[in-house]
Amino acid sequence: MKKSLFALAISFALAAPAYAAGPDQGKLSMSVFGGTDTPVSGDVHDGAIAPVPDLGPLNPALAGVSAELRIQSRSHADIYDNAMGYGLEFAYGLNQNAEIFGQVRRTETDPGTVQVGGAFVPALNTTLPVYGTFSDYKALTVEAGYRHYFMEPGYTRPFIAGRLGATQTDDIRATFEIPDAGITIANAPFTEKKWAASAGVDVGVLIPVNDSFSITAQAGVRYVADLSGDDSAIGGLGLGSINDTGKRVSVPVSIAARFDF
Repeated sequence: MKKSLFALAISFALAAPAYAAGPDQGKLSMSVFGGTDTPVSGDVHDGAIAPVPDLGPLNPALAGVSAELRIQSRSHADIYDNAMGYGLEFAYGLNQNAEIFGQVRRTETDPGTVQVGGAFVPALNTTLPVYGTFSDYKALTVEAGYRHYFMEPGYTRPFIAGRLGATQTDDIRATFEIPDAGITIANAPFTEKKWAASAGVDVGVLIPVNDSFSITAQAGVRYVADLSGDDSAIGGLGLGSINDTGKRVSVPVSIAARFDF
């Protein structure tokens, strides 16, 4: 996906004639964009070791049997595939080389399943695998920023941008299973819906098609701060600390259609 986006951008750049599209003092533009968002750092949950004196409440057939939950940290990249990102931006030209912008962006990816650790059962002298299925990752981001262009208006123009704002991540629910013990904790609350600080930087190119329309291709780095854990279902198992994280660092790649007014 990344290669195809940039290949398309390069083909536009090579074919584009000289047009004065882009920022201009006192003028507005609107962009509609879409692309991928790849997580590169940050954990969905931390690790923990929690003794469970009696598995009976989880499976009556195991009443009196003890275990030790050994949960390992798992990252956004471990659990989720690349996300899709799309949104809308409005920009205001300060001059021919600079603009300020406001952007609304939606980021989404499908649920993910991964082995999150094991349950050591002393009576069996064995460790049973524990799996977790985490609901969709959905986030709404509102940010403002500054973008600086290089070279004079005309042909393709490279730029760099910085942004600050906030991201509201929808609540995440998780289903934990120990199949070999017939134990399932279904659809447990894991993190709460919350706004958190976000920021990013971008590099890219603006490719003019005519004097009022251009194509923008860019890549960057995004940061979203920690989420807020919901311990209502997992706290009783001694796992209340594992969801006190959730920050996310990702690399978005996108193409936008830009309209200058």
